[in-house]
Amino acid sequence: MTIETEKKYRLSPRRSDEITNRLIELKADFRKEVFEVNYQHRGGQMDERGATLRLRKIGDFTVLTYKEKIKTADGSKQRLEYETSVSDVDAMEKIIERLGYRLTAVYEKRRKYWHLGNVEVVLDELPFGHFMEIEGTLDEIEKAETLLGLLELEREPRGYPRLTIKYGKMIDGIAEAKFERKTAPQAPMSVPTK
Repeated sequence: MTIETEKKYRLSPRRSDEITNRLIELKADFRKEVFEVNYQHRGGQMDERGATLRLRKIGDFTVLTYKEKIKTADGSKQRLEYETSVSDVDAMEKIIERLGYRLTAVYEKRRKYWHLGNVEVVLDELPFGHFMEIEGTLDEIEKAETLLGLLELEREPRGYPRLTIKYGKMIDGIAEAKFERKTAPQAPMSVPTK
């Protein structure tokens, strides 16, 4: 179990490029770039707790995550989080369904992972926009905000599932946000040069 503390920001494509350049200038450690498909499940007691189950597929690798809202302060979110890898995705989907949880959102995301000091910075592109998340302690997040010049940026309080419901398409009662097939990556993505 971990307690996740993060802040999320909405970015323009130009601002996303500027932040990437600033991370390079600051000699942040670029870790990887991935293409994800996320499956969000809700229902039952999870709804009462403000919790969700997410299956995240990255190529042949899948992670099951349980997140439960703890509190939100100063534009940050704190959530209880449990994660484990899943070897049989289809079986896990059936287990989730048989437990009474329903699939509510499916969204695709291109994500770039960076480490800057003691925080993780991720730059995300979804079909409905660009975003950044900074994860760490509140003090370390504030230091990173200053280094990256983020004080004027619009914070995004909603999670990607809620944004998918707002900006995606409803298909058979499930909110979906997927890239057009011609834009989905076909091969591993390149690493930015420092």
